[in-house]
Order: sequence, then C-alpha cells, then structure tokens
Amino acid sequence: MFTGIVTDIGEIIAAEGEGKLRRFRIGSAYDPATIAIGASIACSGICLTVVARGESEGRRWFDVETAAETLRLTAAGQWQVGTRLNLERAMRLGDELGGHLVTGHVDALAEIVTREDVTPDEANWGATARFTLRVPAPLHRFIAAKGSVTLDGVSLTVNSVEEDRFTVLLIPHTLKVTTWGARQAGDKVHLEVDMMARYAARLAETLKQG
Repeated sequence: MFTGIVTDIGEIIAAEGEGKLRRFRIGSAYDPATIAIGASIACSGICLTVVARGESEGRRWFDVETAAETLRLTAAGQWQVGTRLNLERAMRLGDELGGHLVTGHVDALAEIVTREDVTPDEANWGATARFTLRVPAPLHRFIAAKGSVTLDGVSLTVNSVEEDRFTVLLIPHTLKVTTWGARQAGDKVHLEVDMMARYAARLAETLKQG
C-alpha cells in the first residue's frame, strides 16, 4: 500500500526487453542498502517489484520488471532512458497517511485536456496549475468532487466533475517535487480511482440488484 505522497523523482537509466516483458533500471536517491529484493515501489503510480538494486559510477539504482498486463494498461511500454518517474516506497505500519490509501494498481490512462497556470498575487510563491482531465468510461462514475484520485502516483483532490471530465489544482510545491511540472495538454497519466469510491459503487450495484 502507498499514500500518493511522492518522495523522489527517479530516472530510467537503462531499459531492456520488448513485447510481454520489459526490465527497467531506475536511478534514484533511495539508499539501495535499505531496499529489499522483492520490495514494492510505486513508479508513477504503478506498484512494481524490485528485482535488483545497487550503486555504480556514483549513482544509486534499482531494477523492476513489467509484464504484459502492466504494459497493456499503462504507459510503461513507452518508457525509455531519460523518462522521469514519481517514486514512493511502500508505507509501513505507523507511517503518516499524508494522502489517501493507494494500491498502485492502475485502472486506466487519463488524458490531460487543458492546463491553466494561475499566478497568485504573491508571485514569489510560484504559479499553481489547474488541470482538466478526461477519464475513460465507465471509470468516470468513481470520480467525485472533493474526493481523492491518484494521478501518476500523486494523491490529489478532485475540484470539479462534469460528465467524463474532472479538474485538479496543483500547488507550486507539488509541481516542483513531482513530474507534474512538465505535464501539458495531450499527455496521458496513470489513473487509480479511490478504493472507497470503488467499493461504495459496487455495494450500491449489489443492493440495486436485489
């Protein structure tokens, strides 16, 4: 489990394989001595298993593998050397739950429709950015105003919803410490809906069926 609070921006420094299995080496600030083989790390919202870790040429890294289902549902098939990823290590009992409960199981790709940068009066704080995204049906029924959503591994609050579109507002800090600062209209991002919304919808469906 994760919280959607990014703790590092990693960079793919090697990529191997094609088709149904790909392996990536991700450079990060994480101390490899603290990463166990088999540990889970969320990479731009995808829960992936560490299969190797180490340090070479002064750079720390860990390796992950992506199989057919992950490649089908996510953008991992397009990752290449230089791709930057939001990273979060799995939460431990007793950790602060700063975002919301996140599984790292991507539901679909959402498309950024527009980006609007808003500069406050105190310009030295930096600009905030309002993103409008389109979510594929039928997942839009899980998106609710003031609810939570995970986008590329970042826990965000939904501002408004209209049919298959919703908006989120990112503060300057989030734009700085995640890959969202470089996101633009037309980009596709990993979407994980709030698990509570998923279970509530399923319960409602079950009650309706009898």
